[in-house]
Amino acid sequence: MIDSYKHKGLRNKLVEKIRERGISDEKVLSVIQEIPRHYFIHDNTFLPYAYDDVAFPIGAQQTISQPYTVAFQTALLNLQKGQKVLEIGTGSGYQTAVLVKMGVKVFTIERQKTLFDKTKQFLPSIGYRPKFFYGDGYKGLPNYAPFDKIIVTAGAPFVPEDLKSQLLIGGTMVIPVGEGGVQKMNVVKRISELDFEQKVLEEFKFVPMLTNKEYNG
Repeated sequence: MIDSYKHKGLRNKLVEKIRERGISDEKVLSVIQEIPRHYFIHDNTFLPYAYDDVAFPIGAQQTISQPYTVAFQTALLNLQKGQKVLEIGTGSGYQTAVLVKMGVKVFTIERQKTLFDKTKQFLPSIGYRPKFFYGDGYKGLPNYAPFDKIIVTAGAPFVPEDLKSQLLIGGTMVIPVGEGGVQKMNVVKRISELDFEQKVLEEFKFVPMLTNKEYNG
C-alpha cells in the first residue's frame, strides 16, 4: 500500500473541512491527518473518494464512518494518553486506528464475524494493535472493565445498562441513540456508583447496533 504526497494533500484538505465544521481538538485533527484512510477502503469503486467526508459500505451491511463523525466522537471522549477505552463496533478499523493513535489502550468488539476476522488481521499489518474481541456489543467486556471511556459506533435504540456499569466513576461514554435511520449523539458520564449524567447532542446517521434478537452469531 502506498501513501503518496497526493493522499497526504487530500488529507490536509479533509482536515480543513472538518475544522471548518467545528472540530477544534488539534490532537484529533492531527491524528486524522496522519492516518491513511484509503488503506481502510477495500472496494476500488470507492477508493478515489477516500478523502471525501462521507461514509462508505464495507460489507456485512456496515460502513466506514464519515471522517467528521469519527473526529466528533473522538473529541467528545476527551482522551488522555494511557486511558483504557472500549470500542463497540470495530468495523473497518478506521475509528479503532484513530483511538490507538491517540495513545490509549483500545479494547474493540465486533459482532459481524466476517468483519472481525478481516480487521483483526488487517490492523496489525499496518501497525495498529488493539485488543480484539468477537462478541455482543450490548454486553461489553465485563471481565476487562472498568473503562475510562466507551465509544459506540452504531446506532443503539437505548443506552445499554451493561455498558454504563462498565464505566469508571468519572468516565464517559459516547453513543448515538435512536431508532430508525437517524440518531442523536449522547454523552453519558458516570458521576458515582449509581448516578449518571446524560447530554443529548446533534443528529447523526449510523448503521443500527443489532439487538440480541437480530444477532445470529
